[in-house]
Amino acid sequence: MDGNTLPDPANVPAVQTVFGLALRQLRTEAGLSLRALGKATHYDFSRLSRAERGEHLVDPTVVKALDEALHTGGLLARLRALAPPDPAHKQRNRATRGAGIAAGSGDTVRLELRTADGRSVQVALTRREFSHLLATGALRAVLPAGVTDLDQADRVRRMLDGPRRPDPQVLDYFRRLLAEHYTADKMLGPRQLLGPVMAQLDVLDSLRRHIAPGADRPVLRLLTQYAEFAGWLHQDAGELPAAWHWSDRASQWAQAAGDDEMVAYMLVRKSNIATLDTDPAAVVGLAAAAQRVRGDVSPKLIALASQQEARGWAQLGDVGRFRGCLDTAAALLREHPDDVRPTAPVYLHGYDLATLEEQSASAYRSAGDPTTATAILERKIQETPAHLARDLAHLRAKLANVVVAGADPDPVRAAELGLVCVEVCRQSGSGRIAGELRALDRTLARRWPALPAARSLREALAA
Repeated sequence: MDGNTLPDPANVPAVQTVFGLALRQLRTEAGLSLRALGKATHYDFSRLSRAERGEHLVDPTVVKALDEALHTGGLLARLRALAPPDPAHKQRNRATRGAGIAAGSGDTVRLELRTADGRSVQVALTRREFSHLLATGALRAVLPAGVTDLDQADRVRRMLDGPRRPDPQVLDYFRRLLAEHYTADKMLGPRQLLGPVMAQLDVLDSLRRHIAPGADRPVLRLLTQYAEFAGWLHQDAGELPAAWHWSDRASQWAQAAGDDEMVAYMLVRKSNIATLDTDPAAVVGLAAAAQRVRGDVSPKLIALASQQEARGWAQLGDVGRFRGCLDTAAALLREHPDDVRPTAPVYLHGYDLATLEEQSASAYRSAGDPTTATAILERKIQETPAHLARDLAHLRAKLANVVVAGADPDPVRAAELGLVCVEVCRQSGSGRIAGELRALDRTLARRWPALPAARSLREALAA
């Protein structure tokens, strides 16, 4: 195959390539030789060797044994399921044995795949391998459907080939991917999205390294947005050290790009992470620092920072300052309902008085006002569409903790609300939902240990 041209997708065993790279990485991490893995799965080790080279597609019944032997949580089965089952595909696999993927020199692109138990598996690809697989659609395991095409893959490859000015169409391509991720996040959560986002962030960082100094500001701005979203996904997954790391990277890239609003926004995001780190002093300090950032910062962002500061004061038990910050945020949003520029952080485009109210529910609970928190959450649950499964489950889990905190607790309702959230928590990998459910379980076990509904919730969480 000519190393300088993209192949016809019909002539590349794309699924085998991704599957083989993942299999080799998993086997290496497990410390098993090909012979040992073959013995454990009752499968010819020479065929496993060919599978790792992308020359052979393992039968689905064997894949299940491989997943069990390597403790992958079903990752290999999900990759294998990408292969079309039709006979023409099987014939194409036979016709292309040994074709492989043209190797290239230079930077390595690392795709991060995630097992069902949250473990990450990094698959290393050369730049050229990445662009080939992008073109053939084999990256459906880590990229959303409908966003891969030959033209974009070729543009990415050419930008990776050497220093140049950024290609606006390539940057638009990655912006579209990020917009799709933001939409999918409300439904799917971090488990499904962390892999694609980290893979794309890695490619963008490689693009940055290949752009002449002085021309990299558009890439830095886009990198900032990707790193911010990566920080959010890690936060939602309950992986706070990683959330801090990527938020720091986003801050650095925002400063390098001269993006004052994103610098301020990242202080708000770090304040938000600090709420989960049970560090209310940092919550207040970071949110206040965001309001002091000089430069081109919109009133909506100042409102968001004031709302976040209110959460810190609620955690510290200062109800007066909590309410004062909320009033400031609400006044700014009333005065500037549409004051947001196109390049502002994505969250600000949908930030309004209704969002302020929803995000304040947990703060009201911390401030000792569960009645207001309950009213807000019940209303938001009614207004949230059913297909936004992750968001809906998070609201219900928060409500469950509120209804056992008031003067007239309802432990049965709380346990039933929690049970509804367990499966969504498992599928989405949301650490925020898991944290709420664990807190609920502790409260129920301490105050109502014999309650049947509480036992059912405990068993569901244990399973």
